[in-house]
Amino acid sequence: MKHLILTTLMAAATLGLGTAAQAYSGEQFVVCDLNPDGDNFLALRSCGSAKCAMQDKLGPGTFLVTMNPTGTKGWREVIVQQNIQDWSYAGPSGWVYEKYICLVDHTK
Repeated sequence: MKHLILTTLMAAATLGLGTAAQAYSGEQFVVCDLNPDGDNFLALRSCGSAKCAMQDKLGPGTFLVTMNPTGTKGWREVIVQQNIQDWSYAGPSGWVYEKYICLVDHTK
């Protein structure tokens, strides 16, 4: 029975009939708009709040991939990328304040 269900789901996906909502694969952002006369870093935190522990300091130009299509109360869950081409999803993860990240436009 399990084999029949799996085969049916695979056939539906192949034919484009869809099953559940598609997974979010992330959008690429870059750390931006920091005050160079201030700390000049964006805190990577353990949760979406300034009260949460800081895990890392992200400098201007650090690339990030988001974990969800929208933020939560001004915070975005992200994975840090090594560079613009790093889509390994293997970097440190945490939360950043979304005011200081800019969407990377790959169409330009």
